[in-house]
Amino acid sequence: MEKKEMEKGMKVVFIAGPYKAPTIYQTMWNIMEARRIALKYWALGYAVICPHSNSGLFDGGIREEPWYAGDQEFVRRSDIVVAMHGWRNSKGATAEIELAKELGKHIIFEKE
Repeated sequence: MEKKEMEKGMKVVFIAGPYKAPTIYQTMWNIMEARRIALKYWALGYAVICPHSNSGLFDGGIREEPWYAGDQEFVRRSDIVVAMHGWRNSKGATAEIELAKELGKHIIFEKE
């Protein structure tokens, strides 16, 4: 990234995608897939918020509502939202994409 671009600040990307799954192995796959996509955007010069990495495997620590509310706040503060494959199958990711649309955020839909 050029110095001039860095002076403007980095654009912030939020990764939206499925987390929960029927098995721990599928949940881990979702986490690893989100991390792979996050790394891609870090390498492109963005600052990335990846909730799968932020709170992965915290299940049962607190009720679900604070996670959903927190992720919605991250969407509000992000410049770009990246939708992972399977986002439509996730209650949380669907709400995040809908909010991003309402706010006029740039949304990137990752290919399968």
